[in-house]
Amino acid sequence: MFEVRVEDDFAAAHFLRDYNGKCEALHGHNYKVFVHVRGTQLDAGGMLLDFSELKAALKKVLAGLDHTNLNDNPFFDQNPSAERIALYICQGVQVEFDAQKKDIHIHSVDVFETDRSRATYYPDL
Repeated sequence: MFEVRVEDDFAAAHFLRDYNGKCEALHGHNYKVFVHVRGTQLDAGGMLLDFSELKAALKKVLAGLDHTNLNDNPFFDQNPSAERIALYICQGVQVEFDAQKKDIHIHSVDVFETDRSRATYYPDL
């Protein structure tokens, strides 16, 4: 089994409804994102997936989140938790690869709100 991981980041604001704590107020994060792709087959060049292709797909998805209020995005249903952000990014990156007709399946997406707080989404579990 091989795994390829890329990392990128974005800055955004959000607030959490029904949280009953300080995160109910509008605040922001500098999010860090890891996207992991796993597979068993390497291409003729000996790669599972070219890093640049994965970086480009991730960058395109993050461009729609960067410097926004995530609560304004209907996908999050007014509660843009790190878990929902990870799901959104996973689905968005997968759509990019599907549109390119690439047989790539994402293993997981990590979204860090801080260096010590992370949520991970595994699409196949």
